[in-house]
Amino acid sequence: MLKDITLGQYFPGDTPVHRLDPRTKLLLTVFYIIALFTVGSWGGYALCIAALGAVMTVSHIRPGALLRGLKPLVFIIVFTAALNLFFTTGDDYLFRWRSIKISYAGLERAAAMVLRILLLVSGTFLLTYTTSPLAITDGLERLLSPLKKLHVPVYELSLMMCIALRFIPLLIEETDRIMSAQKARGADLETGTLPERARALMPLLIPLFVSSFRRADELALAMECRCYNGGEGRTRMKQLHMAGRDAVAFCLGGALMAGILLLRRLGI
Repeated sequence: MLKDITLGQYFPGDTPVHRLDPRTKLLLTVFYIIALFTVGSWGGYALCIAALGAVMTVSHIRPGALLRGLKPLVFIIVFTAALNLFFTTGDDYLFRWRSIKISYAGLERAAAMVLRILLLVSGTFLLTYTTSPLAITDGLERLLSPLKKLHVPVYELSLMMCIALRFIPLLIEETDRIMSAQKARGADLETGTLPERARALMPLLIPLFVSSFRRADELALAMECRCYNGGEGRTRMKQLHMAGRDAVAFCLGGALMAGILLLRRLGI
């Protein structure tokens, strides 16, 4: 299960999506999320699915990579579907037994919420799959640079995000290594009642926290030894530049939003 967590992983490539400016991809991801919450019909969801599929095709990201990343979210997806399925009232009921009622409106709402979560997470994963953590940091810093006038620590926030994205795969690998070591010593982490499984995780959590703090301390010491001082005056090896492909991407994003709004208005 831990190996299925792919958030923060970057798949290098030379596709048009990989070559887009990170600011473009960050803004388009935000527009895509807004579009998902604007959708009011199944036609709009179909348009979002088509857009997601087109980006996957152009960026050469296989569907299996996205599906593998969604596996850890199965519980959240099922829980959300159950809440909307059983607690949404309607005029017509598909199933009724005592206090359990499933209406057609609840079924439709549950399907829409599950589809929205799947598309939302998949779109976010595509951002990290096609953009390196360093590029995301640079793009985020440039986008938030106007906040520097309000004395917001933009660079520090961007650096924290970059380090967090880089540490996710390392922590997953470390957790898997500790679990294998504990199982080799006879620890049972997968059976028993919920309280028993929670207690069995203590030998896993303590070494993980110790290892995480040790990594953070080593990283801070390495940055200090190299006289690292971010913020104002710091230069970059790779400068960000918008190109014609970024303008085309913004036009396609605008067309997606316009199409969703049109379909919502028409009720399709």
